[in-house]
Amino acid sequence: MIKESTIREITSKAKGVGFEEVQFTNFEKFDFYSQNLKEFIKNKKYGEMLWLEDKAKIRSNPKNIWAEAKSAIVLGLNYAPDINPMQGLKKSDKAYISIYARRKDYHKVIKSKLKSLARDISSTQGMKVKVFVDTAPLMEKPLAELSGTGWFGKNTNIVSKKFGSWLFLGIILTNQKFLNTTEIKRNCGKCKSCIEVCPTKAFDSPYKLDATKCISYLTIEHKTQIDYKYRKAIGNRIFGCDDCLSICPWNKFAKKYNEMKFDIIKKLELPSLKKLICFDEYAYRTYFSGTPLRRLGYIRFLRNVLIAIGNTKKQCFSCHVIKKLDFEDEIVKSIAVWSLYNINKKAYRIEKQKRYFKEKSSLVKKEWDRF
Repeated sequence: MIKESTIREITSKAKGVGFEEVQFTNFEKFDFYSQNLKEFIKNKKYGEMLWLEDKAKIRSNPKNIWAEAKSAIVLGLNYAPDINPMQGLKKSDKAYISIYARRKDYHKVIKSKLKSLARDISSTQGMKVKVFVDTAPLMEKPLAELSGTGWFGKNTNIVSKKFGSWLFLGIILTNQKFLNTTEIKRNCGKCKSCIEVCPTKAFDSPYKLDATKCISYLTIEHKTQIDYKYRKAIGNRIFGCDDCLSICPWNKFAKKYNEMKFDIIKKLELPSLKKLICFDEYAYRTYFSGTPLRRLGYIRFLRNVLIAIGNTKKQCFSCHVIKKLDFEDEIVKSIAVWSLYNINKKAYRIEKQKRYFKEKSSLVKKEWDRF
């Protein structure tokens, strides 16, 4: 068992490289979370995220990703904004981008800090270590709750007394065992704000998310056309959703982030939809280079922007949307049909007369047939 003095030393070094939360846990109570994962997979609540099912066995226990692992050091970095993100949802002609994505890719920032800390721990403490940031099949949030970093909110995200909803997590697994005396206590009480605020009603019940209804899933992970019944609820969100995070009462204790590398990139803070719809693929790649939006891909980017434009109800976007009716990809073309109907019904009828019988795509025809 690791000594208290070693824990204090690791904590001090972690704070030294910039981590604001440092906690420790073993895996003795991990089975509870493994069962939850099993139920989630069984109920097919993961949509097109097939990697969740494919890697479910590995995810079920940290030892499955590294047989020598006995404990985890859970590291947290605050990314809280200094404004209420939900204010941006009122500006319909602006594109809403999730708070975490309005900066350089956080994976790179955290991984750099983790590697620096891991090298130090390995050399000074003689431990074997491995680092993880959200991309490997490791369940970080259960480790965060077990360690006392925070607790599972009813929105299935970690809530912290110090940082509210705004905490990036990084994990260092080690071959040494840490004593864990943390008593898990979920401090949400009777509050259901995060469930009630969800635009698409994606929570079947507290702690039970149907990812196929979640706007973050729909705008980021979902690769095909977005179902008609969710489009209006998406509003001006083109990448992610923060509603169930922003509404949490524990955010009153959160303070603005300190990490300079998490500074908001100004051009990602509510950019103009009129500007974004004019991007060709090169402009898209250049504008979002080094940010999470880059991995979205041009087709999904246009799909999301066209949905946001459709929700503006503003005719001034008509010429931009009509151009997308000639786009080669059927996902973009079909959502342009829906978007045009929403912003300019007269132009929609004219374009339908010109195009309907020439159209070969059943997906596009389905949208023309909708109205």
